[in-house]
Amino acid sequence: MRLSNLEIKGFKSFAEQTLINFNEDVIGIVGPNGCGKSNIVDAIRWVLGEQKSKELRLDKMQSIIFNGSKKRRPSGMAEVSLTFENSKNILPTEFGSVKVTRTLFRSGESEYKINGVQCRLKDITNLFLDTGIGSNSYAIIALNMVDDLLTDRENSRRKLFEQAAGISKYKKRKQQTISKLKGTTGDLERVDDLLHEIQGNLKRLEKEAKRAKKYLEIKKEYKNLSLELAVFQLSNYTERYKTLNGKLKIEEDNYRAIETEVHQKEAVLEQSKKANIEKERKLGEEQRKLNGIVGNIRGKENDKQLARQKIEYIQQRKQTLQTNIQEHQDRLAHNQEELEYYRGEINLEKDIEETLETQLMNAKIDLDEIRGKHHTVKKELDDYIREQRVIDTAIFGLEKKQAINTTKTDNLTREIERSEVEIEKRQAEVTTIQQQILDNQKQQNTQKTLIDELEKEEVELQENIETAQNRIETLKDDRNDVNRKLDSARNEYNLTKSLVESLEGFPESIKFLSKSKNWQTQAPLLSDLIYCHEDYRVAIETYLEPFLNYYVVKNKQEALEAIALLSHAKKGKANFFLLDAFENQTFPQAALMDNTIRALEVIEVDEVYHQLCANLLSNVLIIEEKTVITPPENVALLSKKGDFIQRLYAISGGSVGPFAGKRIGRKKNLE
Repeated sequence: MRLSNLEIKGFKSFAEQTLINFNEDVIGIVGPNGCGKSNIVDAIRWVLGEQKSKELRLDKMQSIIFNGSKKRRPSGMAEVSLTFENSKNILPTEFGSVKVTRTLFRSGESEYKINGVQCRLKDITNLFLDTGIGSNSYAIIALNMVDDLLTDRENSRRKLFEQAAGISKYKKRKQQTISKLKGTTGDLERVDDLLHEIQGNLKRLEKEAKRAKKYLEIKKEYKNLSLELAVFQLSNYTERYKTLNGKLKIEEDNYRAIETEVHQKEAVLEQSKKANIEKERKLGEEQRKLNGIVGNIRGKENDKQLARQKIEYIQQRKQTLQTNIQEHQDRLAHNQEELEYYRGEINLEKDIEETLETQLMNAKIDLDEIRGKHHTVKKELDDYIREQRVIDTAIFGLEKKQAINTTKTDNLTREIERSEVEIEKRQAEVTTIQQQILDNQKQQNTQKTLIDELEKEEVELQENIETAQNRIETLKDDRNDVNRKLDSARNEYNLTKSLVESLEGFPESIKFLSKSKNWQTQAPLLSDLIYCHEDYRVAIETYLEPFLNYYVVKNKQEALEAIALLSHAKKGKANFFLLDAFENQTFPQAALMDNTIRALEVIEVDEVYHQLCANLLSNVLIIEEKTVITPPENVALLSKKGDFIQRLYAISGGSVGPFAGKRIGRKKNLE
């Protein structure tokens, strides 16, 4: 099975339809941050059936649809297709090429297709169940999955091993079977409830059946009585019918007489109607005349209404004109005041004019005298006047130029004044800048000194950084070692915890008593009381193996209670140590031999159980090396590795299993 191509449309940042071919053995998709590399991984996981939006780095599933941009409209759906080459028939289908498609619409509806045929998510899951490919498979590794594997978060490492070993499909089938069993159990419970309810309804239905039977009997009796009553009433109704029939004939005769009278009156009414038709015709003519008069009256009223509206308009216009007249009168008064003012001015001008006229008269007299005496002067005067006019025109032009030049001069003067002020400001700024330059030069010298010092410090920091990096690498290696040890310890802890909780290796009777709520004692097992160092754990467990399943109880009564529970439940047999049997007893310890150590010295046990352990281990010596030594009577030699036990007349041994030493002291080792 080989991945052929990936087709994406409207998924996250892929607005256009994008086709990615996987034609070579090794395919790499590279690009800068934010270009959509992770979106390709998300698309593959999504089309394989991923249902958690958190795994796709989203808040909700509809967010995978392209949401639009400034230049593009949002997409209405997201669609991803994966095509596999099934040349080796790994997929359970007869097709040589399998195309899986998933579509999500913005309305929330989704579709799954295999080779264009609509299907269920369960069909896609079952298709890839035995191939190691799925939405949560480690064939598709996201950014955070490596960290999860290293830290073993949520047993991710175990899931990886299960998928690699092909166990996950069986676990999934087991879960499905368990859920079906739970559903079946629930159905059975509901059936029991229905049966219970039906049994209750049966009694009620029996009572109702008796009532129905009694009702039918009463109904039959009621029917008979009703028939008798009907016969009796029928005879009465017959007599009444005869009486009413006679009365009916009398009333019919009366009706015929009244009908004849009505016909006579209708004939008289017809004659009256014919006489009234002429009157109605005349009334219609009079009515038409009246309607014409009423129409004329309405026309006059309309004219009257129009005249009234015109009068109102004229009155409004009159009021507007009166307002305008008042305004014009105010303006006229103002103009009168101005006129009085100008009249005074005119009087002044008239006085000046009279003076000028007097001078003019004098000038005319002189002119007449001059004209009389010198006619030639007039021509000269005319020439002079023309010259004077030319000169006046020239003077006017010069005055105009002078005014323009004066304005320019004023402007230039003001510009010069502004320039002088600006020059003074610039000179002040230049002085300030020069001072700043001097200050900057001093600061520059100071900064150069600081830079030199910082460069030296930087060299030292670089050396320190290199040293720190080397130290970090060393610490990373140490941390990896610690993490490996921690993982090993966690796995050992989980294993020990599961063994303690499931009582692995213990018979059914021990598991029953440990979980039984009827046994109030809840005595500990011998294997949970003793704790020793890991070096001697295998040896102690090998020697005490026949007694590790023994319960340690206070007295005989507690043991008898447990035995009674086992007998009643038929859960097998159990053994018990009675603590009160070891009270006030002494157990002499065996003498040490060469290269030996007492077994009691390597174990840790609570004081209350010390006598029991002394009884079991007081005559046991642990030898460091495997040598054949004949022990004294009642003394047992135990190898440190636990591979043999030697007594005076017997010896036993053999290989040690990989899980030896895991039963003794489980709970204390877990703590």
